[in-house]
Amino acid sequence: MIKAGIIGATGYAGGELVRILTGHKDVEIKWYGSRSYIDKRYAEVYQNMFQIVDDRCMDDNMEELSKQVDVIFTATPQGLCASLVNDEILSRTKIVDLSADFRIQDVETYEAWYKIRHSAPQYIPEAVYGLCEINREAVKKARLVANPGCYPTCTTLSIYPLLKEGLIDPDTIIVDAKSGTSGAGRGAKVDNLYCEVNENIKAYGVASHRHTPEIEEQLGYAAGRPVLINFTPHLVPMNRGILITAYASLKREASYEEVKAAYDKYYDSEKFVRVLEKGVCPQTKWVEGSNYVDVNFQIDPRTKRVIMMGAMDNLVKGAAGQAVQNMNLMFGLKESEGLELVPMFP
Repeated sequence: MIKAGIIGATGYAGGELVRILTGHKDVEIKWYGSRSYIDKRYAEVYQNMFQIVDDRCMDDNMEELSKQVDVIFTATPQGLCASLVNDEILSRTKIVDLSADFRIQDVETYEAWYKIRHSAPQYIPEAVYGLCEINREAVKKARLVANPGCYPTCTTLSIYPLLKEGLIDPDTIIVDAKSGTSGAGRGAKVDNLYCEVNENIKAYGVASHRHTPEIEEQLGYAAGRPVLINFTPHLVPMNRGILITAYASLKREASYEEVKAAYDKYYDSEKFVRVLEKGVCPQTKWVEGSNYVDVNFQIDPRTKRVIMMGAMDNLVKGAAGQAVQNMNLMFGLKESEGLELVPMFP
């Protein structure tokens, strides 16, 4: 039985980790860390866990936690994991960090976009970017995994095959993204109040969203050279879900069959990436509550561009589900263990 600890267990991503790991046959949660609710019963914070989780919340003492568990999940704001991790901790336990602390390889880029000083840049070179479908073999050998961001996961998986196969011009990529309000976290913010969000849609982080360099870095690996994109996220009045619509110019004329073959080449054997049938556009409601990403594309011969689309649940494949997927790989378990969640409807 794998013993797991969660720091940040009372945020939305942390709560989703608890939900998934509670149903994982190979994992026992030993530590529900939450600085805001120390010594409060977890089921008082999340009533859905009444008579399911009897434990009380603990602090974020990673040093002590590392002596008790095999894996630590840090579902915390940027900067916390980097401020706590050290050689001793990594010698005792594996870490899956759901923050951005180890996702970006260049320290200056991280500090410029996140506006904080990086506390542990020495661990960046060894941290594995945990996009399982692309970095699976490296994840298996890792002791520190940087769990990807929600927008970067959906964007990269939607675009990756066409960039990798050289079918699109990297200099022409535009990404339009939409997310439910849980992506902003559980903290109280005026912009997330019901009256502010309901019956409304708005762009935010225009030309400045901090997931931009992460997306560019990952697409750059696929393209084999640096990539700059326009990335514009929008907040929509729903709890969960991300929808990506990305645009790029084709390098040459390509048929539906040729583009479809590129997606199939990379995703045919992937459990959690579903390439939809011709003419079917991804929808957030068909992936809600699951670890699936639905992707598809449409060629526009008039403009010689291709529209790439992806939909996923930002709290599952975009956070907690992908973290568990990474953990499964790190411990040699079946990759889908605990994650074979059928999407919820309605």
